[in-house]
Amino acid sequence: MANIDMLKEKCDKANFKKLEELANPLLMDFIAEYAELLNPDSVYIFSDSEEDEKYAKKRSIERGEEISLNIEGHTMHFDGIQDQGRDPKNTKLLYPAGEVPEGLNGMDIEEGTKEVRGIMKGIMKGNEMLVAFLSLGPVGSPFYIPAVQITDSYYVVHSDFILYRKGYEGFKKEKPKNFFKVVHGAGELEHAVSKNVEKRRVYIDLKNELVYSCNTQYAGNTVGFKKLALRLAIQKASREGWLAEHMFLMGVNGPGGRVSYFSGAFPSMCGKTSTAMVEGEKIVGDDIAYLRNIDGVCKGVNVEAGIFGIIQDINPDGDPLIWEVLNAPGDVIFGNVLNVDGVPRWSGDGREEPEKGINFSGEWVKGKKDTAGKEIPFAHKNARYTIALDKLKNCDENLHSPGGVEIKAIIYGGRDSDTWVPVRQSFSWDHGVINMGASLESETTAATIGSEGQRKFNIMSNMEFLSVSVSKYLEDYLDFGKKMKKAPPVFAVNYFRKKKDGKWLTGMKDKKVWLKWIELKANGDVEAIETPIGYIPKYDDLKKLFKENLNKDYTEQDYITQFTIRIPENLSKIERITNIYKNKIHGAPKSVFDSLDSEKKRLEELKAKSGDYVEPGKL
Repeated sequence: MANIDMLKEKCDKANFKKLEELANPLLMDFIAEYAELLNPDSVYIFSDSEEDEKYAKKRSIERGEEISLNIEGHTMHFDGIQDQGRDPKNTKLLYPAGEVPEGLNGMDIEEGTKEVRGIMKGIMKGNEMLVAFLSLGPVGSPFYIPAVQITDSYYVVHSDFILYRKGYEGFKKEKPKNFFKVVHGAGELEHAVSKNVEKRRVYIDLKNELVYSCNTQYAGNTVGFKKLALRLAIQKASREGWLAEHMFLMGVNGPGGRVSYFSGAFPSMCGKTSTAMVEGEKIVGDDIAYLRNIDGVCKGVNVEAGIFGIIQDINPDGDPLIWEVLNAPGDVIFGNVLNVDGVPRWSGDGREEPEKGINFSGEWVKGKKDTAGKEIPFAHKNARYTIALDKLKNCDENLHSPGGVEIKAIIYGGRDSDTWVPVRQSFSWDHGVINMGASLESETTAATIGSEGQRKFNIMSNMEFLSVSVSKYLEDYLDFGKKMKKAPPVFAVNYFRKKKDGKWLTGMKDKKVWLKWIELKANGDVEAIETPIGYIPKYDDLKKLFKENLNKDYTEQDYITQFTIRIPENLSKIERITNIYKNKIHGAPKSVFDSLDSEKKRLEELKAKSGDYVEPGKL
C-alpha cells in the first residue's frame, strides 16, 4: 500500500487538493509510490491552469534549465555534451523472462526494474517532484489515451505543455484506471545539465505501461510521450487492432476546394517535417499518429499538439512558416543551438556563420576543439526547436477533431541515392506495406547517438520504437488493411536520388508536385504507367503540376532521368530485404517473400526485354 500520508506531507494543501479532486485511488497510489522511491523535498501537482503552466517555465528559468532570449517568450535549453540524442544502447524494453521478442533490445523485467529503481532511489532529494497530466489524442475521442509524467525537470514539464494536450480535466472527467506513465529523474546536475550520463537509463515496462528515465535531460529521453510511450502504444495497438505509427499527418489541397489527408512515415532527417510543412498545404502533425479503423474507414489523429523538430537548415527560404514562428514573440524553446548575445543561431539558418557565443560546450569560439581534438560545431546537428502547432499559419482546423481525419493515402520515404523513383503507387495494400513500408532503408542521422551515416533497414520508419516482434508488427499491418472497407492506397517517395556525379536529381521544393500527384491519383483523377515496382506518373501530368505549383518548366529529359527504372539497383535492394527477412527476422509472414519474389520476377522479365535501365517511354 502506497504511503498516502507521506505524499500528503510532501504536498502543500493546494497541491494535495488538486490530487483529491481527481478522485482516483489508483492514480493516488502511483504518485505516492514514486514520491516515496524518489524522495523529493516537495511535490507539485499541475492542473490545466495557465498559472501552473507559467510556474513550470518560470522555475525552469530560475534553475538555469532554460535561458531567456531576446524575443519575448523565447528560451534556450542546453543538454550535456554527451546527452544530445536518443540512446538506443541504454533504452531497453522490459519483458517477462524468456519473452523478449527477437531483434529487440529487451531484458528481464525483474532484473531491469530492480536496476533502474536502484539507480533512481532518492534521485530527487533536494528537488521538487512535478506531476503533469496529459492527453494523447483529444480527450474522450476513440484515440484518447490518458498520460501522467513525473519528473524533477521544469524544462520537461514546460516542453510537455507545448507538445501535448493538457490532461488534468480529462483525468477528472474520465477517472481512468489505465494510463501511460513516465517517471523521470534528471539526476545530479552540473552547470544545469545531467552529470552522471554513464548511469543514463531509459527502461520501458510494457506490462505496467510505465517508462523509467534517469540521468538525462535530452527531450527525446525525458519528454516521455514522444518516442518512449510510442513503444507502449505499439503494444497496446497490437492487442486492440489499430496502428501506432511514426508518421506525419497533413492535408493536401485538391481541385474544387477538396482536401485529402495523408499520413507518412520517414526516418529522421529524411524530409518528414518538411513534407508535412510544404507551403500552401495543411499540417495536422509531424511525428506520431494513431490510425484506427472506424466504420470501415481509416482515420488518423495526431497524438501531439506541438513540434519538437530538428532545427538544422531551417531558414526563411526553405521553411518560411516555421521561420516566422521562430522569430515572433511567443512560447518557443531552442535546444542545443548557439546563444549569441540572446540570439539563437544554428547551422543552415541562412545567416553569416558566427565567430563566438555560448553553446552546449560552454564558451565557444570558431575553431574550438573537444578533448579528442575534433572541432566543435557552433550548434549541434541534432539541435531542436519546440513550438505549438497552432502557432503555424498552416495548422489544419481538424488538429483537435475527436473523430480524426480520413486517411486518403499513406506515404513512405527514406534516404535512397540510387534505387527508388521520386514517387510511385503500390499495386495493393499488401504490396505497399511489404515492398515500400516494410522495405524502407535509410542513411542514419545525428538524431541517434553513435550511428550517423550508415544505411539502415527501418521498417515503416518505426524499427527503433517497436515493442512487438517485426513479424507480429507486419502481420498487424496486413490485417489492418484487410478489415477496412477500402484500405487507403500506399505510395513511396524518394527525395534523395542522385545523378552519377553525386548531385540531386530533384529540387527541395519538388516534393510539392509529388504530393499534388498523389492527391490526384488517390482520388482517381489521373492515370499512371504500370511498372514492375508500381505505378509512376505520366509526363504530361507532372509537366502541368510543375508549372501550376512551382512555375517551373519540367522537361521531358528531367522526367526520363528521374523515372528511369534502375533494374540492377532494385534487384539488389530486393535481395538485401529478402535476406533480412530470411536470416534476421524469425517468422516473417509468407506473403512478405511472395511479394518480394513477385517484384523480382517482374523486374527480371523487363530486364530481359529492355535492358538494365528502362525509360518510362519503353514501359
